[in-house]
Amino acid sequence: MKDFYNYTYYDRIGEYMNEFYLTLLWSITVSMFPFGGFLGSLMVGPLVNNLGRKGTLLFNNIFSIVPAFLMGFSELAKSFEMIIVARVLVGICAGLSSNVVPMYLGELAPKNWRGALGVVPQLFITIGILVAQIFGLRSLLANEEGWPILLGLTGIPAVLQLLFLPFFPESPRYLLIQKKDEAAAKSALRRLRGWHDVDAEIEEILEEDKAEKAAGFISVLKLFKMRSLRWQVISIIVLMAGQQLSGVNAIYYYADQIYLSAGVNEDDVQYVTVGTGAVNVLITVCAIFIVELIGRRFLLLLGFSVCFTACSLLTGALVLQDKISWMPYVSIACVISYVIGHALGPSPIPALLVTEIFLQSSRPAAYMVAGTVHWLSNFTVGLVFPFIQVGLGAYSFVIFALICLFTTIYVFLIIPETKSKTFIEINQIFIKMNKVPGVHPEKEELKEFPHSTTRQ
Repeated sequence: MKDFYNYTYYDRIGEYMNEFYLTLLWSITVSMFPFGGFLGSLMVGPLVNNLGRKGTLLFNNIFSIVPAFLMGFSELAKSFEMIIVARVLVGICAGLSSNVVPMYLGELAPKNWRGALGVVPQLFITIGILVAQIFGLRSLLANEEGWPILLGLTGIPAVLQLLFLPFFPESPRYLLIQKKDEAAAKSALRRLRGWHDVDAEIEEILEEDKAEKAAGFISVLKLFKMRSLRWQVISIIVLMAGQQLSGVNAIYYYADQIYLSAGVNEDDVQYVTVGTGAVNVLITVCAIFIVELIGRRFLLLLGFSVCFTACSLLTGALVLQDKISWMPYVSIACVISYVIGHALGPSPIPALLVTEIFLQSSRPAAYMVAGTVHWLSNFTVGLVFPFIQVGLGAYSFVIFALICLFTTIYVFLIIPETKSKTFIEINQIFIKMNKVPGVHPEKEELKEFPHSTTRQ
């Protein structure tokens, strides 16, 4: 692709780019994806409130299909600008879907399945990465002839979603609380649950609505001002920042060098990378089956602790790899351990918790904050890590180890267990933490939540 950039520039100007300009242009291309993700996160609130969860996901396909055409035909059009614009658009798609999909599934799911369904988006992200790694093998599409086809494939999932998503119901919570359409909400619940009597669940949703009636629409600014949501907001910022700043991108950046230093043939490194992607998928599948058994909090503690240990050991292994012959194998073990740890907790759980610790009126704004922190952290790591790596070398992983340690301590001290609890019950836990008399302390008539009856 860099050659394509250079040849295109030569066709226009009559000379090749210098190395600095080529690197700068390529860096801009790469960084446009997380920048687009940031823009997409800012669009979450307005879109889900006006189009609904399902409507937003249908609309979002524009930001996948259009860039697929732009990237797929960029070589034919001899325009690297099409790729840069497409990266922004597909980033918007990722920013929207990474926030709206967990919100949609969290609102569709019964409480005893909410955790498992909440991890499913991360499973398909890992499957997507693995598929990309397979198609990205040099013997398939990662070559001079195949790269436009590889980039154009991003539109296929969007086309499938356009075909199948219209047959799915809208979020019952959105229909009942925001659209005030009880008949539509009951119809959606009946389709989802497979039985006719959904009055108990409708009553639970109405209790949530009553508990927050005084709040009205909660903007991002209001979200930060509300004392009753203080620890929820701090928690999603810490978890989303910890997820991205814990070194996951740096691990993947370093992985090829680590495999090569262990004696893996240069042509075979790509296959080892695919193997790492397969491990990521396998562990995420395991997370789906255990999240409702051992809980979200335990998975976060376990995941960040494993990542802390892996980063600490990897630092020592990289420092000593030229002095001790078997140390590169320790480095490989650290990389695989880190991938396992991150796939267990830090990758899937934070987005699930955003759905669980916020009620309906504050959830869209909360996802805007979570998405913004996620994508800005992603962008920051991509921008800053190469300089950290040059300055600190192997010791750069000490920074990531400390971030993992801090996040582990925060989860241990602050994050409550939310499995098998209703949204009302979870919010009652945070009411005590925030030391407020009710959901909206400024309204004296709302001294406490309506009592919710736990139903299986």
